[in-house]
Amino acid sequence: MLSKLVEVKARALEIAGEVTGWRRELHKIPETGIHTPDTQAFICKELDKLGISYRKDVGRNGCTGIVALIEGTKGGAGGKGKVFALRADCDGLPIKEETGLPFASTNGNMHACGHDAHSAIALGAAKILKENISEIEGTVKLIFQPGEEGNSEGPGGAKRMLEDGALENPHVDAIMGLHVGALTKGAVGTFSYRRESAMACMDRFEIVVKGVGSHGSAPQNSVDPIMIAAEIVVALQTVVSREISPLTPAVISICAIHAGSAFNIIPSECKLTGTIRALKNELRELLAKRIGEIAASVAGGMRGSVEYDFNWDGPPPVVNNPQVVEEFRAVAEHLFAGDVSELPDPIMGGEDIAFFLNEAPGAFVFLNTCDSEKHKVYNHNSKFDIDDDCLWRGSAVMSAMALQWLADHK
Repeated sequence: MLSKLVEVKARALEIAGEVTGWRRELHKIPETGIHTPDTQAFICKELDKLGISYRKDVGRNGCTGIVALIEGTKGGAGGKGKVFALRADCDGLPIKEETGLPFASTNGNMHACGHDAHSAIALGAAKILKENISEIEGTVKLIFQPGEEGNSEGPGGAKRMLEDGALENPHVDAIMGLHVGALTKGAVGTFSYRRESAMACMDRFEIVVKGVGSHGSAPQNSVDPIMIAAEIVVALQTVVSREISPLTPAVISICAIHAGSAFNIIPSECKLTGTIRALKNELRELLAKRIGEIAASVAGGMRGSVEYDFNWDGPPPVVNNPQVVEEFRAVAEHLFAGDVSELPDPIMGGEDIAFFLNEAPGAFVFLNTCDSEKHKVYNHNSKFDIDDDCLWRGSAVMSAMALQWLADHK
């Protein structure tokens, strides 16, 4: 199989231009949330060209996920045996692009997190695997998922696709995902990984402080929700600094405060919106509990009250399976010796592949696509860009990983 992996790498390099072209076409048509019909149509068109069968609209109720199958024929397998999944997210962000690229989006949205590249990489892997169907000892499932960046109402794409059987019929035995951008340091085209905790949970909470409004000239008649909110913001920071070990990563961030509409009127409400990040579910639950307790206690002591909502639709921590990660490392190192390294620390950003990794052992890894001098902005920025000449490396590793894993676990 090792000699076959070298052939896979060579083939990936041959189709590098095609992978780059797919990425740039997808970059022009970013869509947000779980409903990405133009993106779905583009991916399905390319799968049709490759002769790969698929089910679309996975996730139902407007969710435009795609699940494609490549059933191997080696040894007369006919799709029998283990199932290895490759997952690629495909949605964009509601950001107006300011890159000046010739293929920049003009629809008010932007692929500012590299999901266009993820889908292109997965299409490249699909092409290589389809061409090597006689070498596949089992089945490869390709999952193209919208809504990774969240959804305006209810859960995002991963959770919806899971509920619609994305990992079943046939059942997935292991899964792999990949993220591009500047999330990790290193030269363009290098790979990084973590053996267990790779990324944090990504949860949203809202605190509505209830008080009594008054004219700004008569504050004694009010129960000022802005003053209460200010005390809550300060008090919440003591959770991480005084209740959590300094050796344990944890984040509570208040990212939006909204209150009032006039310069001389004390409002009756103030809304705080924020996020938490943790690498363990136990800590995630503790942070959620303490935010509510502290907010209610502070407000009560200042004659007000709160309505507290913690949105559990956000993804849990991204926890990799050590064995699958080691298998990835061996494959990637065989193809790109010296360009594979272990991250010393987890990333406190979140990713909803966590939902899939809760159901099947897998590896979520990183491909650095940003030159430190040329691409100085990070993901989710209106000027975010990548070096797409290296995307073929992602296709090589993903297809090689699928072939090797299925051969090893037949």
